[in-house]
Amino acid sequence: MAITDDASEDRRSSPGAPRAPIDSQEPPAAPVASEDEPVRWGLRAWLMLVVVCGAFSLDALDNIMIGIATPQIKADFDMSNSAAQWVVSAYVLGFGGFLLLGGRLSDLLGRRRVFLIGLVVLAAGSLLGGLAGNGLMVIVGRLVMGIGAALTAPSALAIVIGNFPEGPQRNRALGIYTACGAVGYSIGVVIGGLLTEVSWRLTFMLGVPVALAALVGALILVPKDTPHDGSKRHYDASGAITVTAAMLLLVYGIVQAPEVGWSAPATLSVFAVAALLLVAFTVIERRSPEPLLRLGLLRNKALLGASLIAAAILGTYMSYQFVGSLYLQSYRGWSPLEMGFAFLPIGVMIFIFAPRAGKLLNRLGVRGMMFGGMFLYTVAFLLFLGIGPDSSYWTMILPSMVLIGVGFPFAFTAANIQATSGLAESEQGLGAGILQTGYQVGAAVVLAVVTVRMGGEDTDHTREQLLDGYHQGTWVVIVVAAFSALAVAVAAWAAKRRGQAPAADKQPAPVPADTVDERIG
Repeated sequence: MAITDDASEDRRSSPGAPRAPIDSQEPPAAPVASEDEPVRWGLRAWLMLVVVCGAFSLDALDNIMIGIATPQIKADFDMSNSAAQWVVSAYVLGFGGFLLLGGRLSDLLGRRRVFLIGLVVLAAGSLLGGLAGNGLMVIVGRLVMGIGAALTAPSALAIVIGNFPEGPQRNRALGIYTACGAVGYSIGVVIGGLLTEVSWRLTFMLGVPVALAALVGALILVPKDTPHDGSKRHYDASGAITVTAAMLLLVYGIVQAPEVGWSAPATLSVFAVAALLLVAFTVIERRSPEPLLRLGLLRNKALLGASLIAAAILGTYMSYQFVGSLYLQSYRGWSPLEMGFAFLPIGVMIFIFAPRAGKLLNRLGVRGMMFGGMFLYTVAFLLFLGIGPDSSYWTMILPSMVLIGVGFPFAFTAANIQATSGLAESEQGLGAGILQTGYQVGAAVVLAVVTVRMGGEDTDHTREQLLDGYHQGTWVVIVVAAFSALAVAVAAWAAKRRGQAPAADKQPAPVPADTVDERIG
């Protein structure tokens, strides 16, 4: 996953947006004024950030909680293994399939409006799943929840980017945003375990009041979208249909491949149709006067590099959590609640370090933060590789979780900043959608490869074979993390040879802290 940074075309900026090369090779920095300048916000700015981060946390929380509840759902509805898999996969399908469309809609219709719509869809999907009378309705509910998340995730990030000016304000806001989302992934295993002990339906129903509370908060606190200038809008329906269908088929093929085989005719056919749809989408976008996706954006090396790192960040993290869950529950016999508390240190470390990521960016720069995060990931996975039949949690597993909890906010915050800094106001939502697509597709691809390397979780496997499978799966995440760290280091070395200044040195003029409150209030 090489990350290079060459300039290719001038950015098309929206009126009033600062001029900056959107396709610049140099990753837009962690631009900061001075690490000694305190960043202070008013109450309204804090409350708005809480609302947006709460929705982001809900996306993560739902995904993890219901994954833990899946065995109980399977038992209640007497579902087959392949059917039960879709309780998890339907969410990934809806999320990954609609992300690009959700990101672009937030640019066209307004990020606040799309955020509100996404919260309503999330609440509806949660309610449908919680009240489902059969397995099919649970799967449909999960698909709807994934679509809702595809609307809220890019619009939420675009709201943060649009309301906190580039520099220390935005770096701090994105650090808090990172903490909330990542903690959602971590505490989801604890909350999911607790609720599943009572009823798996509660893992769905919890999302309803949380989404509605975020909806009310957003109506009050998130600034209204800029009024449209009255010109006729072109929504590029054909482009939206082809790219959404292509992404749906791509994610579907990735999810199904470990079960039916990567070289199976069904898998190859799905990938072939997805490729044809992407070709058709490219042709449509080249001819469209107002394309859904400006193809020049795909030459933005900073955005694409950040999206590839994003794929590695979430792909390796989710795969580690998957292997670790099987090791602790299936192999060691731990309960879901015990496993949830075992993973809690990741969330604690993220909560501690993520809000401080902005200050670290001043010193290390974007590439330095991404390298540090992926390096810590690599060390953590290498430590976890030592698990055995009776490994101590405190000496073998806990150290790897602590390192992941430190590395995640380093890499995650830096990727978000690199991907969205310097983008035109009219393309912030789409840029966020591309980045989020990297996260979701990465999670699906890496987890699929890990599953193949593990050789399944068949009941006729001996304990030795199961343990060897966990080691094989861990080697996959080690290779992905190490290669990503190396790619960032090579990109930094190449930039230094070209004489480019480190990203952290390119700083805009300081922006007064009360500017944030003026934008929001």
